[in-house]
Parts: sequence; C-alpha cells; structure tokens
Amino acid sequence: MSQVGAITHRLVPSPAGRVHLVEQGTGPLVLLVHGFPECWYSWRHQLPALAAAGYRAVAIDVRGYGRSSRPEGVAAYGMRALVEDNVAVVHALGERTAVVVGHDWGSTIAADSALLRPDVFRAVGLLSVPYAPRGGPRPSEVFARMGGDEEFYVGYFQEPGRAEAEIEPDVRGWLAGIYAALSADTMPPAGAPDPHFVSRGGTMRDRFPTGRLPAWLTEDDLDVYAGEFERTGMSGALARYRNMDRDWADLADFDGSPITQPSVFAGGALDASTMWMADAIEAYPTTLPGLVSSHLLDGCGHWIQQERPEEVNAILTGWLASLPA
Repeated sequence: MSQVGAITHRLVPSPAGRVHLVEQGTGPLVLLVHGFPECWYSWRHQLPALAAAGYRAVAIDVRGYGRSSRPEGVAAYGMRALVEDNVAVVHALGERTAVVVGHDWGSTIAADSALLRPDVFRAVGLLSVPYAPRGGPRPSEVFARMGGDEEFYVGYFQEPGRAEAEIEPDVRGWLAGIYAALSADTMPPAGAPDPHFVSRGGTMRDRFPTGRLPAWLTEDDLDVYAGEFERTGMSGALARYRNMDRDWADLADFDGSPITQPSVFAGGALDASTMWMADAIEAYPTTLPGLVSSHLLDGCGHWIQQERPEEVNAILTGWLASLPA
C-alpha cells in the first residue's frame, strides 16, 4: 500500500483493456479524472495534498490518453464506456465505493459517473465545467449555430484527422499555446479574437498567444504533457469530442436528471466555461440538490487545479471532510 510520501504507478484491467493510474496515500478512495489536453499529471498538486489529508488519491489516464489503452474506432470512447472504466478502477483497487472528482472533460465524466453509477460513486467534485443535465437539441446542431462566420472549436474537432493535422506536427508548441490561451495570466486581452473559435480555413493556433508560458506551467511540466501526446498522437483524446452526439442518444433515459449525491463545484471567474454556462451554475439548486458549496476563483482561468492548487486543495479537503464516512 502506498504511503503518504510515495507515489505508485500501475495498470488495472478495464472493459477496453487497461487503465493507467497513479496512486498516493491511504484511506477512503478519491478518483481524479483529467480533461483535454492533459493526463494524470494535471493532478500532481492534489495527490500529495489528499494523501496528507488521509485519503487514497488515484489519478488516472482517461481511455485514449497517456498509458491507458487506446482502442480503435471513435465509438469505443462513448461516455458509458468511460464510466465503466472508472467503475473498473474502483473495483480493481479493492473498493466498493469512491468519491470522483473531474476537471474539464473529466468534470463531465465524473458527473456522468455519479449519475449512472450512484451505487459506486458516493460524491462528486466538479472543476471548471459545470454540470448541465442532458437535454436540448443534438450537440452537433448547437455547435453548428455558434460563431457565425467562425467555427466553434468543438465543431472543428469533429472530423477525424483534421485537428490532428494541425496539432501533431508540433505537439509541444500547440499545447503551450492552448495552455496559455486559457490561463488567467497569458490569455488574450478583452476584444482580441477568441481562441475558442476558428476562422474559416484557419486553425486554432492562429489565435493562441506566443512568447511565454503561464506561471503555473514550467518547461519540465510542458515536457511531460508533450511527451505523452507525441507518443500517443491526438486521436484517442479527440475521440471524446467526436462522441457527443452518440452520448446524447445513449443518455436519453437521463434527460434532465439531477445528481443527488453530495457535490462541490469550483471554477475560474475568467474561464469561458463558467461564463458561458452561468445559467447551469444558477440551476444548481435543482440540478445538484446535494451541493455542499460552489466557488468561483477571482483572477483564475481554466486550468484551475494547476493555476490555484492551494485554494483547490483547501476546497477539496474541506468538502471531503464534510462527507459522511
């Protein structure tokens, strides 16, 4: 068993093959789920803090990322499959239940894990991307209406191979750009072209800032992320975006469903996700009736647990301590 000061890498079986995880600490299990374009390493500041607070902290590489399995075909990356990966991790670690915490896409995966498997996930923490119940028009129809003469990035990601052709010739440079574009200290100024949209015939990186890394990201940190995506390519990670219509159909039985387990939300006040989804946050009394607390961190961008690790650690450990044993 890992000690507070030790970190353990391991592979555990899942429906799609194997899930790579990093584990630290002992006690009740807290499963950490990253977003795009990241890996388990995005939780490097939370693992020791949770372990020191008496929890068994486990950060995974989501299916298609890092050292987890990368099955063939976009359909292998549907939400139900990712939820079952999370369940498989809990069981492989000898546990029956866990708290699940996610960031970015990981927030959505964590929310759906709690929604689909309340028998396993007894509480849920959401970072950056608010919970919004399934409903409304098909996602591809929504994205097609956004941006006018420009294309919303999620729509840009839909066609297999298109975003890969932009990113893979210079993975490190593209990652540095997107991390800077969505970080509080390096994001484009108000009134500049929005990096979430792509000019017709252009690329996302056309609007990324250049010249310096955000304060939270060292060259060594960037080396870790770039090394993983240079090894794996981007298709497994991008497959998550390419399943949104399929997920919309697959989760029809959960249309409008609230998540009733104890929950917490934290986002950056400068993050487009929290601004665009302000209505979802306002709806939390209905959609997250078990919400313990909700936090918007002033002066913070999208990469919240890396931009403001001490504050996020305090939010998470305080919330975890409030949960029933």
